[in-house]
Amino acid sequence: MNIVFATASQLAQMIRDKEVSAVEVLNAYLEQIKKHNGKINAIATLNTEKAKQKAIEADEAIAKGENWGALHGVPITLKDTFETKGLLTTAGYKPLKNHLPKQDATVVSRLRQAGATIIGKTNLAEMASDYQSTNDIFGRVNNPWNLDYTPGGSSGGSAAAIAAGFSALDLGNDASGSTRQPAHFCGVYALKPTDRRISTAGHIPEAPGMPKCIRQLMTVGSFARSIEDLRLCLSLTVGADPRQPDVPPVPLDTVDEKSLQDIRIVWSDSWQKMPVAAEIKTAINSAINKLKPVCADTSRWKSPPFDLQEAFKVCDRLTALNFVYSQPISFDDAKKTLPVMFREATQGDKELRDLSNLSQFLPSLLNPSLKQYFELLTQRDRLIAQLDKALEPWNVWLCPVAMTTAFTHRPQGAVIEIEKRKVPYFLANGGYTMLFNLTGHPVVVIPIGQSETGLPIGMQIIGKRWRERSLLAIAKKLDEVVGNFQTPSL
Repeated sequence: MNIVFATASQLAQMIRDKEVSAVEVLNAYLEQIKKHNGKINAIATLNTEKAKQKAIEADEAIAKGENWGALHGVPITLKDTFETKGLLTTAGYKPLKNHLPKQDATVVSRLRQAGATIIGKTNLAEMASDYQSTNDIFGRVNNPWNLDYTPGGSSGGSAAAIAAGFSALDLGNDASGSTRQPAHFCGVYALKPTDRRISTAGHIPEAPGMPKCIRQLMTVGSFARSIEDLRLCLSLTVGADPRQPDVPPVPLDTVDEKSLQDIRIVWSDSWQKMPVAAEIKTAINSAINKLKPVCADTSRWKSPPFDLQEAFKVCDRLTALNFVYSQPISFDDAKKTLPVMFREATQGDKELRDLSNLSQFLPSLLNPSLKQYFELLTQRDRLIAQLDKALEPWNVWLCPVAMTTAFTHRPQGAVIEIEKRKVPYFLANGGYTMLFNLTGHPVVVIPIGQSETGLPIGMQIIGKRWRERSLLAIAKKLDEVVGNFQTPSL
């Protein structure tokens, strides 16, 4: 077994059994990063000396018969949006280029308590706000499968690091697909839990010192090379948090172990009016054909049970109201944003521009009101109820992650051609993910194949709210039939 591509669960067991030392594991990752990060640029900041000391202490503890927890001695990385005490945390945002937090984000402290060793911070889109990963501090992340292509965003460095064997586990965030789209682009596993399931205290945005503005949509996601590691990470990071009182103390669900023969699946290879690359549709149909003989039901469902245009409108405006006060707005920030909004509003197929258009942000950005915010929350409640009811007969819903596989690097907002249609940038990347941020349903992404050019293809598995463990149990069974995790040739 190549240590750097072992799962976090495997590494933890090997360290506990003294088959390998924590120092050996750490050194293997540091060597992999040294060899390949120069061309991928997934790691923004290394924590080498502190990580080496932690690994030594982990081995000393094992020798004494001590066990720190489920991740004892396992090296992990964290998206550079999570505050880490005494370790540079920038969110790729120039005003934070020297930011050294005085305490860990809640999820970081929980992973440390489980024995994890933080090897470094992963690169990202500036302030976690793009479907590619580039910023003015650390530069651009490249996809380990093909350096000319993006790994996605905003957590592109996280997904690339897991795919390239730089880390055993990584935390990202997901407000409109920032965990799921990069997992799809890089061929790794990811989980977006139920809205408010995990504390976001100590996460940027909001920028340090700003009020708590992001009250919906944003979740803490995880990246791994197995479903088991997603389950482990979830179990270690959930729970009420005094720093964020609106995280409800809802215990993880009890899993009713189902065999494949008991699982009822509804699936879509595309939604009405939303084109998907033929290779993605083929991969999903191939997965369904493998599942049909072994599952209780596999029924096709073309679109969500609500008006897509209305849902996108609610999502766009609620996003604007959640994020408008989350960071200081400067003239330079505004200059960057306006060309992107212009490209999204004017480029591409008109029917698709009308479906989801960033110009819908403008009324909320220019004249935000409390009344509008409450009206949007009411509409959101109705959409959640509609999807909850529609999912009642089914265990999970399978659908694409994005309209496209990974694409070549390009300016933010530039159109993406899909099946001879020019698709607006944000719709192509987030059209199939953002609605589940709006409704708060948990989602697992698994890799299911590759395109003709060797780019990964993932699939979303959507479950019922507050039922993550059940979702992960089902995803594991489906993964055993249709999963296709591979490592890139670096």
